[in-house]
Amino acid sequence: MLLLVILPSAVTAGGLPAIVDGEPLPSLAPMLEKTTPAVVNISTRGAVRAANPLFEDPFFRHFFDLPGNSRRERTPGARQPQSLGSGVIVDAELGLVVTNNHVIENAAEVLVTLTDGREFSAEIIGKDPDADIAVIRIEADDLLALSWADSDQLRVGDFVVAIGNPFGLGQTVTSGIVSALGRSGLGIEEIEDFIQTDASINPGNSGGALVNLRGELVGINTAIVGPSGGNVGIGFAIPSNLASDLMQQLVNEGEVRRGKLGISVQELTEELQQIFGVKKGIVISGVEKDSSADLAGLARGDVLTEVDGRRVSSVNEVKNAIGLLRVGEQIEIKFVRDRQPFSTELYVGESDITTINGEDLAGHLDGVVFENVALQQQQVVAITGVRTGSPMARYGLRRGDIVLSANRMVVTSVEDLIDAVSLATGKTLFDIQRGNNSQLVLVQ
Repeated sequence: MLLLVILPSAVTAGGLPAIVDGEPLPSLAPMLEKTTPAVVNISTRGAVRAANPLFEDPFFRHFFDLPGNSRRERTPGARQPQSLGSGVIVDAELGLVVTNNHVIENAAEVLVTLTDGREFSAEIIGKDPDADIAVIRIEADDLLALSWADSDQLRVGDFVVAIGNPFGLGQTVTSGIVSALGRSGLGIEEIEDFIQTDASINPGNSGGALVNLRGELVGINTAIVGPSGGNVGIGFAIPSNLASDLMQQLVNEGEVRRGKLGISVQELTEELQQIFGVKKGIVISGVEKDSSADLAGLARGDVLTEVDGRRVSSVNEVKNAIGLLRVGEQIEIKFVRDRQPFSTELYVGESDITTINGEDLAGHLDGVVFENVALQQQQVVAITGVRTGSPMARYGLRRGDIVLSANRMVVTSVEDLIDAVSLATGKTLFDIQRGNNSQLVLVQ
């Protein structure tokens, strides 16, 4: 049972005194009065169009693990805005708001509501799905922005406050401590370096603020671990330093450019620990010719122990450490070779992932982005973006689908895909892998 109690604004005779023994009671209220106006509610109006008729069959939808909704068509004005999450104003002059990518990912229109009740339509400046960060902009006067804190100075045990709009109830404040730092390998995002907190975070808090007791922004609330989506004291936030860096890239360049070292890695098993004489680290199983790693002298069989000051002991930690690096940045790598410790410096190289838009590939594939990506040390062609309402979206294709073949030709690169699509004008038969299942999709 949920009991709602409406308290009068004035202090009653039975209320708590403001002063006890001549000393004021501790309260977060003064800090919150200055910070809560910078946390906004984000709602969206989405556009969903009919998919391929084949996928409307209940059997196929169940077999291919597709959403269960029946065929439908929605336009931005066809329904009321749906409250999805929160956002944080970080630049009052420019009207910049930072939120999570998943809050606005499929939105046709994004609406921002301030604590004073004003509502604005927002412009999407840029999105980074891998780290789940997005930047939007509103045109409004008299905005209040939060200042960024240095999240590298956070310690386990520091007090923090989470501000957001859980369950669409309206702005809510919860408090707790930093429970852990540098959490990764959770499978929530491609790039993970989370602050863990026991401050209550629930659905709707996504994109909201995690602040310190000075009211400075230390993180962007992102995810929870709990049964049925409820809070059990384990919440995660993107550190402010990472969020701020990604925001600047999105504002300045419209995208996030991630670097590469040019290595492939594998776990350090017990057998390999004995061979290499190292207890913790990751084995380099391959080095690309003329890559940053190759030019720095790294070789197959070296055991990575530290990347840019971050200790690594799993493949996920290496992926996250490299994913957080910027192109052109100079970093230090520590490794073990022949049981001896070494270190070297290198410049992070440009990612060599080949990308092509479906519009450039063939007109009937407009609205989709194909990329060469590494999957379990093999190169495959993945769909990394599908525009809402595009032909590919209507046929049921999604971001993350792997293209096994096109027009019955096996493809392992975008170049193969170009050759395969050129064989048939105006239509393409895809063999798509999604999770453990595969399916044929004819796009025309």
